[in-house]
Amino acid sequence: MNSLIKKSIHKYYAIYKPFGMLSQFSREGEHATLADLAFDFPKDVYPVGRLDADSEGLLLLTNDNLFKTRLLDPKKKHTRTYYVQVDGEITKEACAELESGVSISINKKKHLTLPARAEIIPEPSLPERNPPVRFRMNIPTSWLALSIHEGKNRQVRRMTAAVGFPTLRLVRWKIGEYILGEMKPGDVVELLML
Repeated sequence: MNSLIKKSIHKYYAIYKPFGMLSQFSREGEHATLADLAFDFPKDVYPVGRLDADSEGLLLLTNDNLFKTRLLDPKKKHTRTYYVQVDGEITKEACAELESGVSISINKKKHLTLPARAEIIPEPSLPERNPPVRFRMNIPTSWLALSIHEGKNRQVRRMTAAVGFPTLRLVRWKIGEYILGEMKPGDVVELLML
């Protein structure tokens, strides 16, 4: 009788997705994928959401569909916080615009972003990006922490561009209660859920 009962064992992982890697296991062109990480994931584990190839930082993976649904459901409004390096010295006025919502284009349709939290921050202590962000002597850069509750395609990049400060580097720092912390690009940490 016990042999007929198949117990589902849920697994949860946090990874630091490196710049240039796709948020998927399947191959697509020349890009690195999650399959290139030095970790043997179970076959039924998939990413919760995604990060574009030119973004980096915290990505969660699991085989727990309820957990995945809870984190991705827009009605739950799970906060995602990004550290964003922008072209130029971002202003308090630009942050205020980001906080009240800006108009961006998604698939050629206008979308007003939900209210966000935008804070100018000193340069965070992050691992160097490979390749590094291009350096231009005459144009300064600055950093902000941007927290949003929705996940439209390339939303953060579109938001900062809409207020006149294009994104140079984008690192997802936090998803809900999960934080990147001291992880380095390519790190994988198994999470224990209670």
